[in-house]
Amino acid sequence: MATRGSRSEKVKRIFQQFDVNRDGGLNREEMSALVVAVNPRVKFSDEQINAILDEVFRTYGEFIDGEKGLTYDGLLRTYDDGAGDVDRDFDALGLELKPETAAAGAAEEVASTSSIADERIMEPHKKQRTAAWAASPNHGIVFDDTWKLVDDLEILIKRLKSKQSKDGKLKNDNSDMFSDAGWSRELGPSTDLSEKRVFWEESGHDYAVFVKELGVLRARADGARSREEAFDGQMAIGRVLYEHHLFKEALVSFKRACELQPTDVRPHFRAGNCLYVLGRHGEAKAEFLQALEAAEAGGNQWAYLLPQIHVNLGIALEGEGMVLSACEHYREAAILCPTHFRALKLLGSALFGVGEYKAAVKALEEAIYMKSDYADAHCDLASALHAMGDDESAIKEFQKAIDLKPGHVDALYNLGGLYMDMGRYQRASEMYTRVLAVWPNHWKAQLNKAVSLLGAGETEEAKKALKEALKMTNRVELHDAIAHLKQLQKRRSRGNGNNNGEEAYVTVEPSKFKTVGEKTTLRPELANALDIRAFQRITRLNRCDVELIKKQMNENDVPVSYSGSGLPEKSIRKASLEEILRKLLNFLKPETFVGAVKAINQKILSVLDESESGRVDLGLFFAVIAPLCGGPSDRRKRVAYDALLWRPVNEGSMQIRKNDAQRYIKLLRAIYLPSQGVSEMMEIHGETDTSLVSLTEYLVMFDDPDWGFGIMSTLLKLEVGDRNRHGSHICATCRYPIIGSRFKEMKSHFSLCSQCYSEGKVPPNYKQEEYRFKEYSSEAEAVKDKCLWFGLHSKSSSPAVPS
Repeated sequence: MATRGSRSEKVKRIFQQFDVNRDGGLNREEMSALVVAVNPRVKFSDEQINAILDEVFRTYGEFIDGEKGLTYDGLLRTYDDGAGDVDRDFDALGLELKPETAAAGAAEEVASTSSIADERIMEPHKKQRTAAWAASPNHGIVFDDTWKLVDDLEILIKRLKSKQSKDGKLKNDNSDMFSDAGWSRELGPSTDLSEKRVFWEESGHDYAVFVKELGVLRARADGARSREEAFDGQMAIGRVLYEHHLFKEALVSFKRACELQPTDVRPHFRAGNCLYVLGRHGEAKAEFLQALEAAEAGGNQWAYLLPQIHVNLGIALEGEGMVLSACEHYREAAILCPTHFRALKLLGSALFGVGEYKAAVKALEEAIYMKSDYADAHCDLASALHAMGDDESAIKEFQKAIDLKPGHVDALYNLGGLYMDMGRYQRASEMYTRVLAVWPNHWKAQLNKAVSLLGAGETEEAKKALKEALKMTNRVELHDAIAHLKQLQKRRSRGNGNNNGEEAYVTVEPSKFKTVGEKTTLRPELANALDIRAFQRITRLNRCDVELIKKQMNENDVPVSYSGSGLPEKSIRKASLEEILRKLLNFLKPETFVGAVKAINQKILSVLDESESGRVDLGLFFAVIAPLCGGPSDRRKRVAYDALLWRPVNEGSMQIRKNDAQRYIKLLRAIYLPSQGVSEMMEIHGETDTSLVSLTEYLVMFDDPDWGFGIMSTLLKLEVGDRNRHGSHICATCRYPIIGSRFKEMKSHFSLCSQCYSEGKVPPNYKQEEYRFKEYSSEAEAVKDKCLWFGLHSKSSSPAVPS
């Protein structure tokens, strides 16, 4: 461990090595050489180097000596502020410190420091066994009495560890198998979380004794001679507890430190870290926001900490499902510190999470450029490439992640999914087998293994894998998969289907599908409605009462801005829109909310933010989602109308402009009926009809089956009945139990599920010139129809002769 004296000597050696012209300063060229030399694994671009140098020369302007550049005192200050790690840089450069030089440097430094600095000097035995953070002059231990607290605390923890290890209560988890969240634990460069987390048994007598003794240490810290010393003691206690994964106890000390020095960044930051690890993401976010506020108010003193605060605040926001908001903080961290490869990786992963794949690839490639052995970045880059359809590149990136980290569950599982998508079932099953070797209870991997074995034609092995999956979970999709497997076996025993067990089918052109009865949905209309219903399910918008949109309009006072066209609108940033969505969908778990935001971003925001400005017209957004929300059909249409009235172009009027209504209807069709709506959207530019439309006229426009959103009636039917099961009826094409509407072919009497009917898939052994289908929403309808048919035929035929 380096004392202040040996630190200054190391900085002096580094300074001398790069002061090539020996003028007592490091100019931009010499500083550039230093930055590159101490980061041998990072390949900097000229722009990145210039950004770093600009920041250094601006922040430490008082230490710039004209054209000579940064002085020795300036370089020392950069290290004191945590901008770099002296020991790491010294070792990276292969420099050595002679013992006598180190001793002389230490003596010289001690002689010139203040009384507080004198108290930093550590005894030799402490140097050998204390964590590296403790000796840092910027955020480590300052007062000598604090060392006594640390010594006593280490003894208490050692005693507790010994007792719990003996009783077998101390446990480790396997969190190192998964993608690293990019967590920044310290107020300095990010470090890998490669070690396993320790879980302490908190309910036993030994732990209670430890907490009691820890309370005595905290009281000693609070009883210090000054507020600063009490703060130093509480921070040190918290740091030691955090290092040993005693997060609940560490939080108590950091909270006390926050009370002692409310405007200090460090206790808020570390309290936030503890809260995040404990799963209290909302409270963690609040602490990071306080740390951010304190850092920004503190000027240059905390400037080097800002990137880390932004990173951890982003991670806490992701923990709440607020991925768009997290992106803003990752971007800010990357701007403040262009070499922050972890911030770029997190930005890329978050962008992937909201479906912005192109931007995600760019950020992840930049992170890998800076850190080529970053397994998690390779894994997420592969996922983004696969989403963009570049499967060959994706396979290479997944393989790189696995080569770097052979037990990388995310990479193995996702590569299995990619092979499944490509039809390479044998390779997929191998990947899922490797996932299960690392994580034996991964039921999704077990189910996917069964499906991939089925695809590979290994039916018996697939059955065994399904049985194993059933032991892990009792979810309904497993029962459906087993029923499907049984149907395939029956079908194959009758000689139908192809050789590898997949069912063959014939796709019939739409004109050959005829309907029987007025209630039977047309095939193209059903296809569109099913797509909208799938989107509705992913976003859970149908569980959001449409009246909540009305409430948001009343509560949100959005300032009016002017778009590129010069029209006034209430536009907000996507991150702010995400906050409104969180209120509307407050019943969703964070991970489910992320999926909803991704779907909304891809389907709706991509159209509303066509110019990619990052801003969205809030009134139009409300109007677009209203038809998919929960509530009666009339209320949905009315709230959409009210949302259009709420927009500045119509505000103050009881009616909306006709061109605004037309634009809205065409926007609805472009978003939800893209095959029909895109060409229509081209026609709306330049329309100038400013006549007004009443609610009644608007409803006529909305319900128009050809030019409006008449498909809403079919969507409502799906909402009511798409979970209905039809007894033992199975789709003749896909062989799955029929859920939702059943479409019965009236001549050949086979039945199709909604999906196969909408896609025009029929069994190959029922080839006809024309197919006539009747729709049954429930089995009760089918039974009633059957009884009616028998009744009619019994009246028209002669009475049966009893046998």
